Amino acid sequence: METLKILGQRLRELRKERKLFRRDLAELLEITLPHYQRIGRGIVNIPTLTLCTLADYYGVTTDYLLGRSEERGTLP
Repeated sequence: METLKILGQRLRELRKERKLFRRDLAELLEITLPHYQRIGRGIVNIPTLTLCTLADYYGVTTDYLLGRSEERGTLP
């Protein structure tokens, strides 16, 4: 699914901008590193709450993460 690939690409870009490692995000989400890597490759879907956690963490909208908007937006 294209949306999952876009999500993976955007998560990778945001992670690299902050100079974080995949394991840092896996720990934040309380998931295993291999599971986070599958998210990053667009192989697995993620729960809504996980999507919201990532959007809040990066200060972007869920629409941006899902490729529904090109504007990152800023959350309060």
